[in-house]
Amino acid sequence: GMANFNKNLFVGVGGVEAINMSHFIGAVYGMENMMGRASNPLRSILNYASKTYLEKELDLWYVLTVMGTNKITGGLEMRGLYIGNDIECYNRACDLSLKVNFTLLEKAPKKVVVYLDEGEYHSTWLGNKAIYRTRMAIATGGELIILAPGVRKFGEDDQVDELIRQYGYVGTPAVMKAMEDSPILKENLSAVAHLIHGSSEGRFSVTYCPGHLTREEVEGVGFKYQDLNEVQKIYDTKVLKDGWNVKKDEENGTEEEFYYVSNPALGLWATQDRFKETEEKTERNAAVSISSQQVACDGSGGVGGWEKPPV
Repeated sequence: GMANFNKNLFVGVGGVEAINMSHFIGAVYGMENMMGRASNPLRSILNYASKTYLEKELDLWYVLTVMGTNKITGGLEMRGLYIGNDIECYNRACDLSLKVNFTLLEKAPKKVVVYLDEGEYHSTWLGNKAIYRTRMAIATGGELIILAPGVRKFGEDDQVDELIRQYGYVGTPAVMKAMEDSPILKENLSAVAHLIHGSSEGRFSVTYCPGHLTREEVEGVGFKYQDLNEVQKIYDTKVLKDGWNVKKDEENGTEEEFYYVSNPALGLWATQDRFKETEEKTERNAAVSISSQQVACDGSGGVGGWEKPPV
């Protein structure tokens, strides 16, 4: 949801098991339920552990900073400094971070185009940042197009690459069911979390345009595919500006509005109403049955081409 505070202790120094388990819990709860929210089930676990096991033994104080981009110079600057030994310190930092670090849109784009730098992004393991950094902004039934000239594999290592190819980005219910039946997935919670993070859960479609993966490979893991060179003729990253753009079709006399992100690592995007919604829901249904809405189409293997988003 939000970084820092006691997460830095339990997860940051807790070793690989703590890191993987925390990512798994957050993924199962849902990225769109977590991001930008100080209160969520994972944070509740950390707060309980802190109060029960740490605060009685240690005099813990936190120094939290909120960093933001200076609109004039483009450089990073400190926008807030919070010092305290309780949850109020963290909550106040989160309130400011939401205002500083999120780009809140008044309306949800029906189409978002994201560019992944060729020298930085070589796998979907890293490149799927394009999905989870923009997913809270994309309209239900919308489309995310990822221009990925440097992407040539799925996982950063051979084992994870194989797991992604085998199971795909096919949505939380299907991944959880696969984990039940697979000892290898049970031992690789980071991979399970990644598969869930990379799924749109059928709410919008994901079209990958990689420089070095085939249509069969991309559709085999659950995304739609388009040829990079052809798409770049339509969405020329040399002339696009970050934010809203309009593409004109001179032949038909029509216009298409879309939102462009040149580097997903530099921000988080969401619609304003995302944070006006009630947060009464603190638990997710743990059922693993696949929704009747999750109907694959276009040979996409699942998430990229579900016929209808879930209700």
